[in-house]
Amino acid sequence: MKNARHEQILKLITEYEIETQEDLAEKLNESGFAVTQATVSRDIRQLMLRKVQGTKGRLKYATAGETDPENLARKYKRVLADAYVSSDVSQNILVIHTVSGMAMAAAAALDSLDWSELLGSIGGDDTIMCVLRSPEDADTVVRRIQSII
Repeated sequence: MKNARHEQILKLITEYEIETQEDLAEKLNESGFAVTQATVSRDIRQLMLRKVQGTKGRLKYATAGETDPENLARKYKRVLADAYVSSDVSQNILVIHTVSGMAMAAAAALDSLDWSELLGSIGGDDTIMCVLRSPEDADTVVRRIQSII
């Protein structure tokens, strides 16, 4: 559960300009993670989050390497590798099965890798559906994923 919560925190701080622990706890609770401010505080320390200037000029939470695209790509690939169980292809649709609770984080990781073959991903609890440009692109993406895991 902690790993899934940590992945959700990383996703949330990427999607939103979260300024306080209370804001983060609220977003986590909205995402289905029942947390207290003390839990969020521990998670922030464990993830080594820091405050950086946001677009509005106010401080927001970020990862230590948020400005380093290569570091982000490594993190996304790690999320995908940790979550992956199996996959199957039908034409230009790729279905990926993940560890329970990790599909949304893995789908976000896939989308963040900006692969031109991948139009988009939808993550549930333990299943991701990816739409690819063509059946050939599906094979390419499967090979990339297998090289990551």
